[in-house]
Amino acid sequence: MSTGRPEAGAHAPGKLILSGEHSVLYGAPALAMAIARYTEVWFTPLGIGEGIRTTFANLSGGATYSLKLLSGFKSRLDRRFEQFLNGDLKVHKVLTHPDDLAVYALASLLHDKPPGTAAMPGIGAMHHLPRPGELGSRTELPIGAGMGSSAAIVAATTVLFETLLDRPKTPEQRFDRVRFCERLKHGKAGPIDAASVVRGGLVRVGGNGPGSISSFDLPEDHDLVAGRGWYWVLHGRPVSGTGECVSAVAAAHGRDAALWDAFAACTRALEAALLSGGSPDAAITENQRLLERIGVVPAATQALVAQIEEAGGAAKICGAGSVRGDHGGAVLVRIDDAQAMASVMARHPDLDWAPLRMSRTGAAPGPAPRAQPLPGQG
Repeated sequence: MSTGRPEAGAHAPGKLILSGEHSVLYGAPALAMAIARYTEVWFTPLGIGEGIRTTFANLSGGATYSLKLLSGFKSRLDRRFEQFLNGDLKVHKVLTHPDDLAVYALASLLHDKPPGTAAMPGIGAMHHLPRPGELGSRTELPIGAGMGSSAAIVAATTVLFETLLDRPKTPEQRFDRVRFCERLKHGKAGPIDAASVVRGGLVRVGGNGPGSISSFDLPEDHDLVAGRGWYWVLHGRPVSGTGECVSAVAAAHGRDAALWDAFAACTRALEAALLSGGSPDAAITENQRLLERIGVVPAATQALVAQIEEAGGAAKICGAGSVRGDHGGAVLVRIDDAQAMASVMARHPDLDWAPLRMSRTGAAPGPAPRAQPLPGQG
């Protein structure tokens, strides 16, 4: 029976890719940021004999996972991923329930060797397991919109059970964990999402050699941190997935070295503007034009960007975009005039949008900044 009071909680921010979505695959740097919209998880103990019960608001109706069978659960998903790698299963069919990814993160953590011990003899024995309980979650992130919702749930769940099982991880180990778990969702998990939700702040991937990652902590009064003049807009969920977009771009432009050099120059210019306090507008606009050139910005999304530019701002898609349909996913907007932004969005009452603020911190124990109390805490 539930105590009604969470024993522990954790949170992780979402992310937006500011520049370099496609060009990072061709050796150019990518720039991303952790955003101050969070996924929270918490654990509430339940009576003896029950497993892990999930209650994920806005994601699913919940599910129950046997503690004694977590090892088999992980092995089963690993086998399904192997089927995907062999071409026998579509990647979106690797996970069979929306809550599987978070529970897989727990099962993966349980397979680790506890500090100061010999190799772990498996997770079938109850003394190696967490207590029965309810794994709850809520998120401010739209699902499937390129804002890091899956990376955030893995990172937050990892931190939560690090605390409950007394198995602390370094940021580098958390980064590896998020990438390892996210491969089930995306087929191949790049470093951008994991670096953003684990480290927080502004993150550059690439640019200093393959796999290089650099972090920048902007000052508290920076416009991105304070939420002045920056917005995100969700221009629907793209019809084509990331893999389809990447394949289409590779077929049409993969050998165009000058094009990818132009993308790299945009990313470097945007980074320089953000770090120096200069205007990022020219770099954002040029980046959008390059994304339109490679064919990943639907006409309806281009029309929205044009309206923002006419109002005195700059905008670009953030993510893979789409090569089919009318929806381009998340859009980054930089505009000083808040009323002008509101006027543009009044023409699109069906779209979600909000001021954009950077999270200077990554996944961590406890509630998210300014979050309401967890259930049962009053």
